[in-house]
Amino acid sequence: MEAMEVEDGARWDFLDWVGHDTSSSIFHLLDDPADLARAAAVSHSWRRFVIDNGFCKTLCQRICPEVATFTRAVVVTRSPARGSESRARDRDHAVYSYLGGALASAAKPSVDCILRCIGASSTDNFPEETIDNTLEPSDRVRHRASYWSSGGHDDPDAPESLTYRLNSDLCIVDEFRLQPFKAYFQPGDPIYSAKAVRIRLGHSKLAPGAESFVTDGNENLGAIADENYMWMYTSPEFPMLQENVLQTFKLPRPVLCIGGVVKIELLGRVQKQATDQKYYICVSHAQVTGRSLSPEFMVDISHPADYSILKYLPGASNVRVEDILNGDPKDSTEWHSLVTRYRQMRHMAMVDMLLGPVHFMDEDDDMGGVTDDDVYM
Repeated sequence: MEAMEVEDGARWDFLDWVGHDTSSSIFHLLDDPADLARAAAVSHSWRRFVIDNGFCKTLCQRICPEVATFTRAVVVTRSPARGSESRARDRDHAVYSYLGGALASAAKPSVDCILRCIGASSTDNFPEETIDNTLEPSDRVRHRASYWSSGGHDDPDAPESLTYRLNSDLCIVDEFRLQPFKAYFQPGDPIYSAKAVRIRLGHSKLAPGAESFVTDGNENLGAIADENYMWMYTSPEFPMLQENVLQTFKLPRPVLCIGGVVKIELLGRVQKQATDQKYYICVSHAQVTGRSLSPEFMVDISHPADYSILKYLPGASNVRVEDILNGDPKDSTEWHSLVTRYRQMRHMAMVDMLLGPVHFMDEDDDMGGVTDDDVYM
């Protein structure tokens, strides 16, 4: 109960009775955002105690340490705000209370979050062996092999990487999956796996709208340079089996990917190709599984100003498609900027759905490297 009665009939608030420090210690033991929400609903004094001490934000940081990188939190509404803004603490409480619920919620199932391919560190035969092929769930499409192949290398420790754009700027990532390619058209059916793998999560330093992706005519090598990205999380290394199966690599904890960019690093090579005695890595399918926090949450990241603003959009999940396509001049400036971002993401999703990975049916030229033309009699 909030208050207790003493002998003279006076009522004392429990928080006052045990003191600020002890009360704070008790509240810090709560590890479920729903418990904090219930505590804040007990009374006005309890609500102020939860808000003024920033317990919701602290709990979000405990669930996902990446939350600490947000420099500010704002509430974005479609109508321009009238009058003075709410106190910063009240605003933070509202945003992080809902964020905590989203981080802890299991209502949304984990799905593959990859939207587009940004690029690969190398490609042996482009575009036949493009990274786009890794979006296909099968290693054979239209009766032809479907896979990405690295360039050949004399050093078995030479790494490679595959960089992808996720379907949201804010995603909870649980695990990633890779399937090495089995070259069924070569003697012995060699499997071109990596020795180990790890994943990096972060965001682009490029200006909004300046992102580029792999196409059938552009390998996009310039876009994958590390100086173009800020990596906020790096996973441990996971050993990879030399088996032609979809292998799952579960992260030690769910990670909040702020910025929606994922880089899968392939560390070391195990298989030589007989024709040129070089080491290759080949992947037929890749997944990054988790949950998108959009459309209720988005992030505004700026470089070189080095800030990231968490934006909460109450009721955004109820916004209709026509609301996004047809803006209203009376809408707030913040709403206009976020709708623009939605349109960009929607355009990428539509292009990916309509075009998909490019597959080539006529491959009569001898391209070298690991190809399904390398059949030995």
